[in-house]
Amino acid sequence: MRVLGATVDDQTRCIHYRSQLDVIAIRFACCREYYPCHLCHAESAGHEARVWPASERDALAVLCGVCQTELSIADYLGVDACPSCAAPFNPGCSLHAYLYFAPD
Repeated sequence: MRVLGATVDDQTRCIHYRSQLDVIAIRFACCREYYPCHLCHAESAGHEARVWPASERDALAVLCGVCQTELSIADYLGVDACPSCAAPFNPGCSLHAYLYFAPD
């Protein structure tokens, strides 16, 4: 799966977020491309980001960088680890979920 932006490894970590738990990439609603984070998108996409509407919670928009499984937005928002490989996700990501997903 192609992940754009300033990635630093093959598990989707980037120059902005690179802890052991930073192993997801987000498919942005505006361009349908995966980026490790909102800052990577802002720096390299060439357009303004658009959040996923609440009506599209079934869209495959989150990529586990460990096993390359795509998760729906609803599935991702309901777990703290990848349902396929059990890799833990950064709980701090919930603090800026509004940058990617419109609230219910």
